[in-house]
Amino acid sequence: MRRSLLFLPGNSPVMLQNGAVMPADALIMDLEDAVAPDQKDAARLLVTSALRTLDYSQEIIIRINASDSGHWQQDLTALVPCRPGAVMTTKSSVEAVKQTAELLTELERANQVTPGAIGIIALIETALGVEQAYEIATASERVSALFLGAEDLAADLRCERTKEGTEIFYSRSRLVLAARAAGIDAIDTPFTDVQDDEGIIADAELARSLGFSGKAAISPRHLSAINQVFSPRPEAIRYALAVMAALEQGKREGKGVVALDGKMIDAPIAARAEQVLTAAEKLGLLPER
Repeated sequence: MRRSLLFLPGNSPVMLQNGAVMPADALIMDLEDAVAPDQKDAARLLVTSALRTLDYSQEIIIRINASDSGHWQQDLTALVPCRPGAVMTTKSSVEAVKQTAELLTELERANQVTPGAIGIIALIETALGVEQAYEIATASERVSALFLGAEDLAADLRCERTKEGTEIFYSRSRLVLAARAAGIDAIDTPFTDVQDDEGIIADAELARSLGFSGKAAISPRHLSAINQVFSPRPEAIRYALAVMAALEQGKREGKGVVALDGKMIDAPIAARAEQVLTAAEKLGLLPER
C-alpha cells in the first residue's frame, strides 16, 4: 500500500539511515530538488550505498533528475542494479515517461533485473502535465501512480500556494480521475507546514475524500496522521463485513436482491466493501474470527 510516502534528501546520510525505521509505506530518495547541482554525483553514490547496505522494509522510490538534465541517465544507470521499486519522473510528460521506460528496459536487461520490475511514478507539477495526466498515466505499462507536485504547479499556474488548497482543487480532481481511469494509484502533494498538526489532518482528509490513494510527506512528523487518515476506519470495516455477510446470506437463500439496514446492496456498495476489506487485511485490521 502507498498511504504515506516520505521524502528523504539523497545527500543526507542521517536521513537515509533513519528512513529505515520510519513508519512510512514508501521512501522517496530525492536526487532532484533536494540536492544542489554540485552535489548530484555525491548524492547518487550515497543513495546507492544506502540501498546496498541498509535493510529497508518500505517500498523504495528514487526521484530522478529531469530527462532534459545531464543527470537522469546517470541516475538510472547507477540505481537500476539496486532494484528500487520505482523511479519518479520529474516534471513528467508523455515523452519523459517513454524515454525513462525505454532506458529502464535496457538497464534491466544489462543488470539481470526482471524485465518490468521497476515501476514509474509520474510526478505531475506543470499545467501541461495536468492537462495530459491520462496520456502520461498510460504512456507506459510501468506507470503505477500519478503524483501531484503542488509547489511547482502553483508557480507554473502563477498563483499563490495556500494551506486551504483552493488553487489546486481542480488539479487534484483531474489527477485522481486520470489515475483511476488508468487503473493506477493517485498520490497527493505534501503538506508543507511541518508544525501544523491540525492542518495535515485536514489536508489528508480532503485528499482522501477526493479519491487519493495516499499522501506524501516531507517530515516524519506527518506520517502518523497520514497513515491514520488513509487506513480504513473501524466503522467502515464493520459495515463492509456486514455487507459481505448479507450478500453471502442472500446467496445461500437464493435471493436476487439483498438489503442491509433497509438499504439495497447494489454493485457499487459491494465493490466498496471489498476495497475496504482488502485494505484492512493488508494492514492487519480485520477482527479475529
